[in-house]
Amino acid sequence: MRELIFALEYEPGCNRVADALADHSDARVRSLSLHATAERLWRVDHATGTPEALDAIEDAFLTGDYYADCLATEDCGATQTTRVLDRTDDTLVLYSDWERTPTCASVPHIARDHLGDGVLFETRHEGRHYTWRLIHSGEGDVAAFFDALKVAVGECAQMEMLRTADTTTAAGGRDGTPSGLPPAQEAALQAAVEHGYYESPREVDVGELSEHLDVPRSTLTYRLRRTEEHLAKQHVAGERVAEERLASH
Repeated sequence: MRELIFALEYEPGCNRVADALADHSDARVRSLSLHATAERLWRVDHATGTPEALDAIEDAFLTGDYYADCLATEDCGATQTTRVLDRTDDTLVLYSDWERTPTCASVPHIARDHLGDGVLFETRHEGRHYTWRLIHSGEGDVAAFFDALKVAVGECAQMEMLRTADTTTAAGGRDGTPSGLPPAQEAALQAAVEHGYYESPREVDVGELSEHLDVPRSTLTYRLRRTEEHLAKQHVAGERVAEERLASH
């Protein structure tokens, strides 16, 4: 089995969910379940954020002209249903069911066409950055998948490859950096350290650092957040291993 992780960075006005998240930097949306057949797609998503952010996300899902995951730039005539399964002050759970038409396109349907029927999907949406993690058999045509996705996305989003590896490859293997980070995140971390982003007080802010790296501010913010998450989890896991070794002696 192969793991494929990539991200779409949406331009303003191209995706209502991305627009809502861009207006609320504290908000996140992640998939709890996502399945697709040739004709349909259904998913359950978990959103977190302030009440105002959740209102905006809910409105984007419920009142959009067409399904949020459709890559068409205008209503393609698909039939969709979205329902709120749960809502608290800081969480929102949504169920979506989408019946596509011949003019509809989505990441899962393009993946099915080029990577096979048994693809597993996981998504995380922060700001305009929409990250997809795919697990597939490895027998499909990844290059054809990305070519088709690029055509479907058009000028609405920029694509960024984050990782491709065998699912049994350990972190820091041949497909990654020694730290286990994707190369883009490793580069962001190195630049942040070199330019004093982590000094106290900071010698550079994220806006200045994004200009230096020539990447959008939202993209750099995402990369640094994912890098910090990875390193924090790596540190905690290492501490637990050390404690277990001490306890065994």
